[in-house]
Amino acid sequence: MSKQFDVVVIGGGPGGYIAAIRAAQLGFQVACIDEWKNAAGGPAPGGTCTNVGCIPSKALLQSSEHFEQANHHFADHGITVKDVKMDVAKMIARKDNVVKQNNDGILYLFKKNKVTFFHGRGSFAGKAEGGYIIHVAGKTQEAITAKQVIIATGSNARALPGTPFDEVNVLSNDGALQIGKVGGAVPKKLALIGSGVIGLEMGSVWRRLGADVTILEGLPTFLGAVDEQIAKEAKKAFDKQGLKIELGVKVGEIVNGKKGVTVNYTNAKGEAIVLDADKLIVSIGRVPNTTGLNAEAIGLQLDERGCIVVDGECKTNVSGVWAVGDVVRGPMLAHKAEEEGVAVAERMAGQHGHVNFNTIPWVIYTSPEIAWVGRTEQQLKAEGVAYKAGTFPFLANGRARALGDTTGMVKFLADATTDEILGVHMVGPQVSELISEAVVAMEFKASAEDIARICHAHPSLSEATKEAALAVDKRTLNF
Repeated sequence: MSKQFDVVVIGGGPGGYIAAIRAAQLGFQVACIDEWKNAAGGPAPGGTCTNVGCIPSKALLQSSEHFEQANHHFADHGITVKDVKMDVAKMIARKDNVVKQNNDGILYLFKKNKVTFFHGRGSFAGKAEGGYIIHVAGKTQEAITAKQVIIATGSNARALPGTPFDEVNVLSNDGALQIGKVGGAVPKKLALIGSGVIGLEMGSVWRRLGADVTILEGLPTFLGAVDEQIAKEAKKAFDKQGLKIELGVKVGEIVNGKKGVTVNYTNAKGEAIVLDADKLIVSIGRVPNTTGLNAEAIGLQLDERGCIVVDGECKTNVSGVWAVGDVVRGPMLAHKAEEEGVAVAERMAGQHGHVNFNTIPWVIYTSPEIAWVGRTEQQLKAEGVAYKAGTFPFLANGRARALGDTTGMVKFLADATTDEILGVHMVGPQVSELISEAVVAMEFKASAEDIARICHAHPSLSEATKEAALAVDKRTLNF
């Protein structure tokens, strides 16, 4: 006998579980279907972000940062430590526990908000009177009906053609987060293809723990989506740390052997290079996850990349079916998915859900961290927009000096005529937290002068934000 719901959400990642909770808050009878499993086979909602993405990577970054501080920076504070060692297996176990806490937290939130949870794979079986039939394939087979459906099935790692992931030597983000789980060994040589977020973050983790890390990037520029001045500053810091980043390479044959991986590539000078590594992490982007959804059963339209086609409100071509997050157009970011999930639930209730793509922040959680919102200087130049720029280095910030980390800067870009903030770009300590002030300012169409006139606590890293805003008008006070 089928179970009937007002709203069924397929996928329990950031977009899905948030959409389910918000819909329940608005009075809908809601179910959420998610197939992720933990090591014991139990439910593990939270999607890629919680299980093999945002959350576990940050746990490893934090552990490796502690290790690096103890080895290289504690002495500056008068702290003497000897024989610092890393128990890699314990570090991985801690990461797994952090993931489980988040999984359990989502299950608790479902119960709190009266969202019915189904553990299994959801797929369309066809249309029903006033809605849709959805099959749930888990330990048991179930059929449920929904008046409206939100698809939030996320994305999967893109593999190199001819080089599938075996998660032993050739690793996706999933396998990269399990290195050292068995045996506790740090790879002596680690190769990564792709210098995006995953490549830089995972490269940073294992470089700190002692691995010889080489990152191969096909593009001739480093972090092409980032403001060029900020990207150059970040590259200098990574070079100084010993993170080897080769740009403009052409990857050739990859041999996955019993004892490791051999990558043949041509460097930017045209020289043939053979790189032997214990492990290879491939981070060349992600593809929408629509496999097994049975989209054709309801005539759901997909584009040439496999994304579900939606309009500006996340409506698909099928009435009553919506889609959010990585499975649709736009940046593949957990917080973008969350905002779309909330907006869709509110639109279902007749409200006016809000998602502004121009004020979605981006963060890379390396050391130094990189964060930005809005347009880059190169974008403004290409668009012919008249702008003013202001920068302020953390070198001149008192709190950064006290922290012992003065790498980087804050940069403001403002309209030359109106002074409206067009973009804010940062590289340095804890800028993942500082960027939110810029997001708020841009959402309310603030000017650089508005931020320059706001009192910021002293001493704080946020003073660099104020000073960069002052720099737009060439009147910094501390540099």
